[in-house]
Amino acid sequence: MLIRSELIGWGHYLPKKVMTNDDLAKIVETNDEWISTRTGIKTRHIVEDETTADLAYHAAQMALDRAGIKAEDLDLIIVSSVTPDNTTPSVATKIAGRLGTKSGMPAFDILAACSGFVYGLVQADNMIRLGQVKTALVIGAESLSKIVDWTDRNTCVLFGDGAGAAILRAVEGEGSKKDTGILATKIYADGSHYDHLKTLGGVSTTQMAGFVTMDGKEVFKFAIPALSQAAEVVTRAAGYEMSDVDWLIPHQANIRIISNVGEKLGLPEEKVIVSVDHHGNTSAASIPLALSENMESGKIKKGDLVVLTAMGAGFTWGGAIIRL
Repeated sequence: MLIRSELIGWGHYLPKKVMTNDDLAKIVETNDEWISTRTGIKTRHIVEDETTADLAYHAAQMALDRAGIKAEDLDLIIVSSVTPDNTTPSVATKIAGRLGTKSGMPAFDILAACSGFVYGLVQADNMIRLGQVKTALVIGAESLSKIVDWTDRNTCVLFGDGAGAAILRAVEGEGSKKDTGILATKIYADGSHYDHLKTLGGVSTTQMAGFVTMDGKEVFKFAIPALSQAAEVVTRAAGYEMSDVDWLIPHQANIRIISNVGEKLGLPEEKVIVSVDHHGNTSAASIPLALSENMESGKIKKGDLVVLTAMGAGFTWGGAIIRL
């Protein structure tokens, strides 16, 4: 028998404040048509009196509720974020303390930008399959509005805040593609693209977080083949063809990227999950947010075959295929 990581709980949380494109037009030179046409984004949520840990905590609570377990049942917490509450300690340890998990349980953050949730899933899955933990909570949470330059219309229109969470549990499988749980994963990085998407600041450089800066053309050019590659690799590794996939959940960066990836993979539009229109780009939170919303609504159901694919600053990218 082979140990698999089965998804048993999902959760998401969004700040109450909603910023529309018309709201943005009041603070920067832009308009709804310009933003919608280029990005597909209509609204995004913005934190006011909450932190990244607050968002992550609420998403975690929902995931525990959906899984029907208590915080004491967790053996691991991983949080993916580029906007932690503090440089140190980790958001994950803060969440562990607030949830009341058992003492000694490992908790740590992963920094892989928009690929962060997939990177976190891979780490949790590996630890489960090795028998090091049985139940893991993986969270993607971001307060990107805190590192956005609100005078730069090329970046400030893109990002939003929010959190998504997933709980994985060890189950026995046959080692075949008929198993439930995470069937295959793959992650990548290419540091030669480091300067194309980054913050203009950091602890050892400016001693400040800095604002997000991006070479949009380079990101767009890299994203489509990278996202497509990761999706294809994990699908084939699990013994499936793309035509077998029920749902593709790509990182929600830009509707043009999402549409191009779907077309490149030969997937009909109705199989590609889109939430960028009402979330904006929420970096590490985008995939778990979309997954949880669509699990909650019943659109994505138990038994469905779902491919996750992400790409972000670094550049980092990767994918996972899950039988729910």
